[in-house]
Amino acid sequence: MSGKRVGITDVAAAAGVSITTVSHALSGQGKVNDRTRQRVIDIAAELGYAPNRLASGLRSKRTGVIGLVSDEVATTPFAGRIVLGAQEAASDRGWLLVVVNSGNDRLIEQRQIDTLLAQQVDAIVYATMYHRPSSLPAALRTIPAVLVNTRDEGFDTSWIVPDSFNIGRDATRHLIDHGHERVAHLTIEQPGLGRDGRVDGYRAAMEEHGLSPIIVSTPEGATAAGGREAAEQLFERHPDVTAAFCFNDQMAMGLYQVAALRGVQVPDDLSVVGVDNLQLVAGALLPGLTTIALPHYEMGRWAIEQVERLLEQEEATPVHERYRCELVERDSVARLRG
Repeated sequence: MSGKRVGITDVAAAAGVSITTVSHALSGQGKVNDRTRQRVIDIAAELGYAPNRLASGLRSKRTGVIGLVSDEVATTPFAGRIVLGAQEAASDRGWLLVVVNSGNDRLIEQRQIDTLLAQQVDAIVYATMYHRPSSLPAALRTIPAVLVNTRDEGFDTSWIVPDSFNIGRDATRHLIDHGHERVAHLTIEQPGLGRDGRVDGYRAAMEEHGLSPIIVSTPEGATAAGGREAAEQLFERHPDVTAAFCFNDQMAMGLYQVAALRGVQVPDDLSVVGVDNLQLVAGALLPGLTTIALPHYEMGRWAIEQVERLLEQEEATPVHERYRCELVERDSVARLRG
């Protein structure tokens, strides 16, 4: 077969079956016994046969290709699990996932979407690195679309986001359950769906227990530097605080650093909870950081499940999902002494 593209007729001849049998065996459709199906699959792999998606797409009016458009998701280690979840779910269905990354450039994003549409992708998953609102390109209204980590109030389509309110409430309750009453929240100044939801959840947990909120915000952003700046404010203004819920793991790392310089021990003197479950931080800090894991992988898989539903049900009702996140316990939280 050297120099010649292997076709379905070649597989049929090598397996000693009809072209229809090969088609049914490789697609998982039709009545083919398991032994024949496996033999066809093995021979197709041995010959290096790849189905012609264009031809099959003309017959089924589908290409089996799904586009995933992101801002920075594909280049970010922890948010990149959205891509992994979507890719594995697509592979389970025999689909090809094509990932493009705009780098937050709207012109590049528009060209990418236009190119995907020109290639007749069956649907598009639109994902953002941070939980934030989006103003989606009009072109996404012409094709089944599912949003991950974002939503557009003017576009009623299926979306999934982390449950930011319960992130804040669950993290704060965990600290309160360990006897802490002076619990601070270290966050960022810039408003957003993720930031605002966590603040609201924190406030709700404090108010449920009759406790006074202590919120320290920083203009430095959700980084270790931001965490250090917020920690300096915290220790200067509220030296009696015994626990802190941080906007994310990187800010928690900054808090650890300032605490160490001031001789404040985690968790003996200060219990800490973060958000992300970023392994490079949460798993590497000493003591290990208790944190809320963001469901990036799960959201990616969910998006492909919704794509399948949209493709199979012409009048499918949009689904809106706020995903409840899991608390990952390590060693940064201790019961309040005394």
